[in-house]
Amino acid sequence: MAVTQHHEDDELGFIAPNRSVDADRVRMTGHQRRAQLVEVGRSLFAEKGFESVTVEEIASTAKVSKPVVYEHFGSKDGLYAVVVDREMNYLLDSITRALTAEHPRVLLEQAASALFDYIETHTDGFRILLRDSPVATPTGNFASLLSDVAQQVEARLANEFAARGFPKKMAPMYAHMFVGMVALTGQWWLDSRETKKDEVVAHLVNLVWNGVVGLERRPRLISRPR
Repeated sequence: MAVTQHHEDDELGFIAPNRSVDADRVRMTGHQRRAQLVEVGRSLFAEKGFESVTVEEIASTAKVSKPVVYEHFGSKDGLYAVVVDREMNYLLDSITRALTAEHPRVLLEQAASALFDYIETHTDGFRILLRDSPVATPTGNFASLLSDVAQQVEARLANEFAARGFPKKMAPMYAHMFVGMVALTGQWWLDSRETKKDEVVAHLVNLVWNGVVGLERRPRLISRPR
């Protein structure tokens, strides 16, 4: 009876050259295998959520053994943390690079467009970021990322507020309002693609900009007595 010899290579996701194997299982460097597992995890976490994905499923989808996942990331939490951190860094960098305008309306368009571009091209990543992360990540959570974006917008809004006679101290609040509006609208658009991306951004900026143009210097709730 033929005896199947165990090769240490298999535990690392490598295949010994004298064995007949599935064509999908190929030799990879450590860097390539890690990148593959990140992509597999990203796809599964986006589709099912963190709690529903198992290490067994990750390993099976990547066509490796479970020890390979543990070797590279320590645990499912470790892989998830890497996926979340990479997505957050990519999104923040994309928005940061997009904010080049001096005119405040163009600045709003750039910020909104950058987020919608990310949603369109990194849909899995955005779905993951929308969920609360069950593990700590170096970058933080999605709320902290939006706060970072708002801080970049608020400095330029403050100058516009000052030029129009509005209190500069209110700029951070308005920046967070804008970024929050963009994020929630993006979440809606993610599941409802009937309206073109640029059209959604145009309407969003239209609401914000024309609202800013018509701002009252001392707004109050008219439903409440003075």
